[in-house]
Amino acid sequence: MMNSLPRELKSEMVDVGEVTIHVVHNGQTSDLSEDTRPALLMLHGFPEYWAAWKPLVPFLSDKFLMIMPDQRGYNLSSAPQETEAYVTSKLVADMALMMSILLSGKSFHLAGHDWGASVAYALAMSKPESVESLTIINGVHPVLFQRALSFDPAQAAASQYFHKLCADDALENMSANGFAKTFSMLEKFSATDWMTDDDREGYLSAWSEPGRMNAMLNWYRSSPLAVPSDDDPNPRAWILEADPSRFMISMPHLVIWGMDDPALLPVCREGLEEFAPDLKIVEIPGADHWIIHEEPERVARHMSEFSLPEI
Repeated sequence: MMNSLPRELKSEMVDVGEVTIHVVHNGQTSDLSEDTRPALLMLHGFPEYWAAWKPLVPFLSDKFLMIMPDQRGYNLSSAPQETEAYVTSKLVADMALMMSILLSGKSFHLAGHDWGASVAYALAMSKPESVESLTIINGVHPVLFQRALSFDPAQAAASQYFHKLCADDALENMSANGFAKTFSMLEKFSATDWMTDDDREGYLSAWSEPGRMNAMLNWYRSSPLAVPSDDDPNPRAWILEADPSRFMISMPHLVIWGMDDPALLPVCREGLEEFAPDLKIVEIPGADHWIIHEEPERVARHMSEFSLPEI
């Protein structure tokens, strides 16, 4: 089912080879490379889809060409069922090729939230020549997140849901009773007073697409992160063994952080300046994991002021 679009947005499918990506944008011409506004690629996380960014449209659409895809496995994009189809390199390749096709090779600004932040970090690391600025909203740099998981008991405890989402019965549990546990996961990470009946129907439609919930869970099953458990309290963390130079962020980097996020604790940001020499962090007290829905005008203002300081 095609989720309804606000009037100013358009939808298209982009063939990137292995999969086809559904993308929503506010392009003013059929050829997005001719749009004169700076392009902004916006990557959603779990269990959302492109509409994670819809609250920002009224505040950013005049400043940016907003490009909001359903990432691989979500909503109307292709959803391979094999776990190995969701390794980070494939997720990054999807977005890099999609943007090259849409913009004819032009550079762009980049934003990510939650799992979308993980892809955004990896894309910024692997394609720095394409990314003009990087905004992360309640998302984590892979090295710092792994450090926190390995050495901070509170963050390890907060991330135990990883194991539930990788369990053999995860698909059944997350799909049962009209996706009740998936909705409860949204509520666990933040109050959801922002969710309207239309929002709820959009989530139900996205999650109900054949094979999508299994594909969404594959993001967790294929994760390179090592999350401690009772059975394995000290799993090998290959990210911490890798060359740190692989994880540098060379472009201007903004982090917007809702301080009351129960899933990602502030310890996950400690040491970020080691990897991002041009860094600005904005902390928003009282905001939670779903800060984009809670504080859209505030988030949009920080994003535009950072990425487009001349405006």
